[in-house]
Amino acid sequence: MKKFLLLGILLFSAASVAHAAIQEKEVSYESDGTQLKGYIVWDDSIQGKRPGVLVVHEWWGLNDYARKRARMLAEQGYTAMALDMYGDGKHAHHPEDAKKFSSVISGNAALAQARFEAALSLLKQEPTVNADVIGAIGYCMGGTVVLNMARSGMPLKVVESFHGGLSTQNPAEPGKVQARMASYTGEADPFIPAEQVAAFRKEMADAGVVAEIVTYPGAQHSFTSPDADKLGKEFNMPIAYDPAADADSWRKGLAFMAEAFK
Repeated sequence: MKKFLLLGILLFSAASVAHAAIQEKEVSYESDGTQLKGYIVWDDSIQGKRPGVLVVHEWWGLNDYARKRARMLAEQGYTAMALDMYGDGKHAHHPEDAKKFSSVISGNAALAQARFEAALSLLKQEPTVNADVIGAIGYCMGGTVVLNMARSGMPLKVVESFHGGLSTQNPAEPGKVQARMASYTGEADPFIPAEQVAAFRKEMADAGVVAEIVTYPGAQHSFTSPDADKLGKEFNMPIAYDPAADADSWRKGLAFMAEAFK
């Protein structure tokens, strides 16, 4: 009898472990008549609501890299959504296309905000999400987007930019920013020179924003992306993967996020 009881317990435990897994789904939503695609991922072994995190893609668009980062956040206990800034989930394979797609966003702040807000609204409706505890992270172009969303006063607890541009035409104002803000950039990144980092540091201090500003000696643009070396060589771009900077920025970003969500 004891053997059968033990076997039953083991089988039940195995079934529970098998059920407890990362869940994912592709979603469609809309902003001003434009169909957008998204990817939502969460851990169904966690009970109740938890913070939600938006992931804003690089200038390449909503690709596997953005989805990977969303899954990594789900593994940390968050519900994450990789959103779509371009429409129909399209993404580029050549820098010329990426430049064309991203210029639409960088040149139209109202459009960028509307598409971000559409994703934010959808994430808040997810049954696993605490709608009052939302953050956002972004890579390259996406990093610039999330910083600008925080500057605009968006109801976010935390935003984090990984090798995203830090300059802005609309700097943060005291009392307007609700989010804690973080930036992780490479010191060898020609797109984000030291002067830009210094200006961002001063902007955050002047606005009274709790900020973490980290730079990595020798790290180039796109230092978190394992594909950067291949793309850099193929298209002659000054980008490169840096495993140490990638790991450290992710660790620091998770710690900063956890503190903001307390």
